[in-house]
Amino acid sequence: MSDQVLPQGAGYGVTYQLAGIGLFFSAFMLGLTAMQARYTGVSPKDSEEFTSASRSVKPGLIASGIVSAWTWAATLLQSSAVAYRYGISGPWWYAAGATVQVLLFAQLAAKLKLNAPYAHTWLEIVAVRWGTAAHLIFMFFGLATNLIVSSMLVLGGSATVTDLTGMSTIAACFLIPMGVAIYVVVGGMRSTLLCDYTHTTVLFAIILTFVFTVYVTSGYIGSISKMHFLLSEASAVAPVAGNAGGSYLTLRSKNGLIFGVINLIGNFATVFQDQAYWQRAIASRPATTVKAYLIGGLAWFAIPFTMATTLGLAAVALSAVPASSSSAQVPTTSGFVPLLPALSDAQISAGLPAPVAAATLLGKSGATAMLILLFLAVTSATSAELIAVSSIWTYDIYVRYINPKATEQQILRMSHLGVAAFALVMGVAGVIFYYIGISMGWLYTFMGVILGSAVVPIALCITWRKASRVGCLAGAVIGFIAGLVAWLATTAGLNNHVINVTVGSRNYEMLAGNLGSIAIGGIIATIVSLIWPEDYDFTATRAINLPASHHKTPAVDEGEVYVEKKAPDSSISSVVNEGPKLDNELDPAGLNKAFKFAAWSSVALTLIFLILIPLPLFGASTVYSVAGFSVWVIVGIVWAFCSAFAVVLYPLWESRTALALISRGIIKDIFARGSGKYVPPEAAVDTQTAA
Repeated sequence: MSDQVLPQGAGYGVTYQLAGIGLFFSAFMLGLTAMQARYTGVSPKDSEEFTSASRSVKPGLIASGIVSAWTWAATLLQSSAVAYRYGISGPWWYAAGATVQVLLFAQLAAKLKLNAPYAHTWLEIVAVRWGTAAHLIFMFFGLATNLIVSSMLVLGGSATVTDLTGMSTIAACFLIPMGVAIYVVVGGMRSTLLCDYTHTTVLFAIILTFVFTVYVTSGYIGSISKMHFLLSEASAVAPVAGNAGGSYLTLRSKNGLIFGVINLIGNFATVFQDQAYWQRAIASRPATTVKAYLIGGLAWFAIPFTMATTLGLAAVALSAVPASSSSAQVPTTSGFVPLLPALSDAQISAGLPAPVAAATLLGKSGATAMLILLFLAVTSATSAELIAVSSIWTYDIYVRYINPKATEQQILRMSHLGVAAFALVMGVAGVIFYYIGISMGWLYTFMGVILGSAVVPIALCITWRKASRVGCLAGAVIGFIAGLVAWLATTAGLNNHVINVTVGSRNYEMLAGNLGSIAIGGIIATIVSLIWPEDYDFTATRAINLPASHHKTPAVDEGEVYVEKKAPDSSISSVVNEGPKLDNELDPAGLNKAFKFAAWSSVALTLIFLILIPLPLFGASTVYSVAGFSVWVIVGIVWAFCSAFAVVLYPLWESRTALALISRGIIKDIFARGSGKYVPPEAAVDTQTAA
């Protein structure tokens, strides 16, 4: 934007507030940790608590954490950008193409609890099953995933802050992760989940505010029928290439479909290979892991779909409104200066349609709300990435290769160091990509080229006993090379042998690279595994970090198996002593049943999202009337409310016992100091017996 809506100081104020908010959350987490230690028995000085929240988190909070971690800057900005480019097909393909991965991940989560219930990272499973070479190769893909995701977070957040306030992009790149690192170091995984819940609550409130502003109160739009009219006017002036009738109001969009395929492939990589999602599976209660991922996936769908259908389409609609228009005037398609001029490709790639629309509709309050929304999305996803990389650094590098006999204090120290170091790496990576001209949108479509080849091999490693080590390693490496070659060759072939950032970001170029990577990797891994199958029983992976009370000497090569020297305190819980209860939830019969439920439900939902709904509508080439568009918008709004109930109110309900326990303890301490302290059931019985 040529004129910033907010003063530059607002940008620095918001980003400097990250540090202040980080300090606030740190203080909050210190207080909460002290309360948990006093009133619920949770240990505040335990590595298991730091990295996995003692593996006892209930499904509502896990679902809220999934929604928060999966809501990147791209979720809000890129979804609106594709709505701006392709019309209503953009929100659908963005939301559906990034929801099914979370739904399908429910299967991996169930298998994780069955085949490696005490693992800290998915890479530990790879190391035990296939050895050091495989561990290092897949670690490359895992850390590359974290780096690319983190860079997108920083780039998207800094671009929006710079556009709205004129603040230095370089300063924003470093200030954004700095504040987040503070409260992650203090509270670990549990603080991440609790802050995720807070962020998700406010995020839904702001998104619904934008919805009602655009479709109810705005003087420029103000109703679904007016939005339909303005989109029709915009289509008449500048038809959308590849869309039925050139309209924004159709799912028949060739480029929208291509984006959907690219989106689908890239996001498989960033879910299946991102330790952040494995971290939530590890932290969840075994009996409810599948439930958490299904709720989280369905709830998340509403965020990009509703956001893009609101602000992405609003940015288009405002280009059909005269600059002098008021709520009483009817816009025309000729002879006027538009209220919102057309955005350049660079601005669209940077994700600016949503913040520009918000600022145009609501002025400074809209720009401020957008900054807050981006702050919430960026910080919650950043906290997930920080704790994920910290876990890989601690358990897959430090403990495995540097200090296998690390003490509890050394492990905690390395976990804290990992968080701080990766926060700095995020800032540096953001600056590098900014200077070489790589935007958030470019990285979003390119990530599948780099990461897609390892998706199928990783899934097979965790779930299939016949998966071949040689086949999966070959698939990951050869697929990686094939994806890059396909991207480069297609870019050169379609652009007269010119290869650069601009032409390489086009749809067919990215489609070729993404398909080449995931297809070659998956085909090689599957075919080799079918021809030369292993017969792996997962006994060794189930022994990873096995608590001393469960330990049996496994018949495996100890050189390849790391068994944690200090067993986790399985008595730690977020509410009461639930160690035995959690162990009972690891019953193989129950976990196999959960896996089967996850399989049929996630596959059924995937078919609905990707085939049964969009493809018939694509084939029909329908340009929606006011009635059809009204149904489209209303379904999104209702879905958003249902999602808010699922990840905002449900976690409070399921935590009612813990909240009541803490409240009773506080009240007891107020009236009789010292009487509210939590006493484990065993200690209470021993006291009564002694008496």
